[in-house]
Formats: sequence, structure tokens, C-alpha cells
Amino acid sequence: MKKKRISMDKIKNILRMHAEMGLGVRKIANALSVSKTTVSDYICGFKACSVSYEKTKDMADSELHELLCGRKKQSKRYRDLEEYFPYFAKELKRKGVILKLLWEEYIDKNPGGYSYAQTAYHYRVWRGPSTVTMHMDHKAGDRTYVDYAGEKFKIVSPITGEIEQVEMFLSILGASQVAYVEASPSQKKEDWIKSNENAFREFGGVTASIMPDQLRSAVKKPCKYEPDINPEYDDFAKHYGTVIFPARQAKPRDKALVEGLVKIAYQRILAPIRDEIFHSIADLNKRVFALTDKHNKTPFQKLKISRYELFEEIEKDKLLPLPAKRYEFKSFAFPTVGINYHIYISEDIHYYSVPYTLKGKKVKVIYSSTSVEVYYDGKRIASHIRNRKRGGYTTSKDHMPSAHRYYAEWTPGRIIGWAAKVGPHVKKLVSTILSGKQYPEQAFRTCIGIIGLGRKFGKKRTDMACKRAVSFKLHNYKAVRNILDRGLDKIDEEKVCEQKLPFHENIRGANYYELDLKKGP
Repeated sequence: MKKKRISMDKIKNILRMHAEMGLGVRKIANALSVSKTTVSDYICGFKACSVSYEKTKDMADSELHELLCGRKKQSKRYRDLEEYFPYFAKELKRKGVILKLLWEEYIDKNPGGYSYAQTAYHYRVWRGPSTVTMHMDHKAGDRTYVDYAGEKFKIVSPITGEIEQVEMFLSILGASQVAYVEASPSQKKEDWIKSNENAFREFGGVTASIMPDQLRSAVKKPCKYEPDINPEYDDFAKHYGTVIFPARQAKPRDKALVEGLVKIAYQRILAPIRDEIFHSIADLNKRVFALTDKHNKTPFQKLKISRYELFEEIEKDKLLPLPAKRYEFKSFAFPTVGINYHIYISEDIHYYSVPYTLKGKKVKVIYSSTSVEVYYDGKRIASHIRNRKRGGYTTSKDHMPSAHRYYAEWTPGRIIGWAAKVGPHVKKLVSTILSGKQYPEQAFRTCIGIIGLGRKFGKKRTDMACKRAVSFKLHNYKAVRNILDRGLDKIDEEKVCEQKLPFHENIRGANYYELDLKKGP
């Protein structure tokens, strides 16, 4: 059974009580609550080093431990085991590989080697002991860690000399620790997703999962247990066949790899270019990519193999394939269908139709730079080509009730043709009204109303009323209707002028009823 390693404080106390106080093994063991064998081993190790106690007081913990325990490493048995440790570290990143299996391979070739418990202990010491954090065994192809660094890159305008700060995006593969770093314009959703995609394209494949921090670009509603992922980011993950597992809030150890990459990026990327001047993100990224590549090709301290070589050996083949097409950024909205069976996209100030039966229902809208898709109850119920005409309407005839489809066939030309059948002055008034609108569709109902007066008052009277309205520049349905209701179309135009009737002033509003008609026909 392996011995439990004691703290360095107790080791120092063993040496102090032996050298300064002159206490024996038994008294030291009782005072520190450790075994006599342990106390004896450390005292013997200290004596074997031929180093004075005074010198040990100034030694770092790691240096003192190496001095006292290093004799183990002098044995051929330990050296044979230690040679396996880089192999263990590399193989443990493969799915399904455990330390017990690797120990069995080791003991087959070294029948007199260490037991499994001793091997596990020595491997943990070699790898770097941790008494506070949980060690994460990263499997090849399993996870990508992504985040933004706190420090930012700088770009100088070549014209004004103004300094603009841009984000430092970082991504790292869990098993091989191959890194991707780039300068990004902002932390907006579109830039965030584009950087994530660029990382996958650089790696040449996709991991089974992504772990971001709970920043606003990734998470809509942060939560310790069930964070609400942004629909845009979730859609990106579906396109690439992966899933998102946000790290817990204020728990940097969940994504210790990318936190470590931040420090490395400061040292190996940001520091070397601190005095260089860049005028564009493209120029900046050329240097960033070159320095990142240099970092990926630098060997690990203990494995004697680079991140890139480890990636080629254990992780490259474990990544999921890239989709044939790059991801097209999409925005999401959840509007309520209006009474006119259209939904509103505020970004474009434009309206799109949906089936009229969904009036008053809440729908899901996904729109890209080229298309607008509307979903209800999990099914797509409308699809349109995106139209950025401000204040405009995009309407499908299939979405209209039967009574409305007739109106959808109206055009300015057809309406002017209908007006001409009533009379030339009706045609002139309708043409003037249509040309006076930025969007002719806004005047369709007015024109149809004027044309319809011909059925009630006759074509001749309606044409004369329109002539009178045009002469006084009254371009609206209400004016024509008032002329006909009060019989003003029958008054001779010369008499109107002679009697100076306040025709054009009163025909518009309430004063119309005070008009003196005694002089009329």
C-alpha cells in the first residue's frame, strides 16, 4: 500500500524538531500525528543529502521535496516507470483509455514494476499534484473551450490616427490543447458566431460540444443550473452538429484551459506585438495567426511533443466533419400576427404575410440576409425573400382570405383604366391622387371609392364632380362625395365664380353645410 504524502509544512517541522530541538523519532511522530516510519524516512533522507539545516530554510517547497525524495528517482525501477509517464498522459486523452489499462501494459513489460496504487501516486506527482481543484480528463474530439480575453488588441486609423480597440477571441481544443486566437471587431452575436466558426474551420473539424462562458453573446438568460442559450448561437451549433454547455457563472475552473490560454496569449501574442502598429484587422490577424501557429508548434514541457503534433496524432481523426456550407447568420424574433395577417420586422420596417387564420397568434421568425421564415407550433408556415423596402408589405396571395385576393390584383394601371370608363375628369383626378403618393398602394382605396360613386350618382355627374374637385385642387374622396351630396356638380361654374361662393374653402369640412345654395339651379 502506498504511503500518503504529508504536507511540506509537516516535513519542515520534522527537520526543525530534529535539527534544532534534538527530538527523537517517536516524540516527533507523536507531536505531528504522523507515523514513526515517515519521520524516520525524512530524517534519513535529510542526512543522506549532506546539506546543512540552515540551507534548507531558504529553499522553495518544490526544491526541498526534490532534495528529500529525489533518491527514489535514482533507482532504475523508478526511471523505467517515469519513461512511461509522457505516454500515459497522451493515451489518457483517448476515449475509453484509463490509467488501470496503461498500468497493465506497463506491468506486462516490467513484471517487477510498481503496483497500480504506487504507479497512480507517482504519476499524479509527476503530472503535478492538486489538492484544491478536480483534474479534468479531456477526451479527444470531445470539447472546445471559447472565450474573450480581458485585454484587447489595438488598431490605429491611417487617416486620423485614432486608436480603436478590438476583441481578442480565444478557442482551445480540450485534448490536444491546440489554440486558435483572432482579433474580432466586437462581442456582438454575429462577430461571436463568426469567430466560433473560424475556429472550427481552422481545426478542420467540429468537437462534440462547445463550452463558452455565460457572456451575453452566448447566453440569453444566465443561470447557475439552466442557462438560456441565445437562439442564434443554438442555431449555429445545430448547423455544425454540436451542442453548447455553458460554464457555470463565476467558476473559471470549469474552463481552466481557456483561462490558461488567456495568460499564454498575453505572453506569446499580445506582448510580442505590443509596439507594432496595425491599420486593419486583416493585418493584425496575420501576425496573430503566425504567433498562434508558433505557440501550437512549441513542445509541452513534460510531454516533449507539440500541441500540433498531439492534435495530429490523437484528435484530428476524432473531430466531426465540417458541413458543406458555412453558416449563414440568422436573427430571431417572436412577434404577434397583426389583424391584417402580417408580421413586422423592426430591423427593416417591413411587413410579411402569414396565413390569415393565425391572426393574433405568437409566431417564431428566423430571418437571414436573404430570407424570412415564419414558424408556428414547430412548423414552417411562411417563407419570403427578404425585402428591405421601408414601410413596405410582402404579401402572398395564398395567405389571404378569398375576399381579399381580389384587391391583391389591383395595380395603378388597372385603376386608371377603370376610372377612364367613368369619365376623363375621373381619370385625371385618380391619376393625380396616385402620383401624389410615395407608394401608390396607399391611395388604392381612395381611388376605388371615387370610381364607385359613378354607380350611385351616374357617370356624368361623377365626372363633373371630379372636374370641379380638380379645379379647386381637392384631391380626395370626401370632397367629391360632398360635391355630389349637395348637388354642387349641377351649379354652373360661371355662376359660382360670379357669386363668389366660398366653394373651395367650405367643401372640405364642417363649414360646408353653411354654404348658401339659394342661387343654385
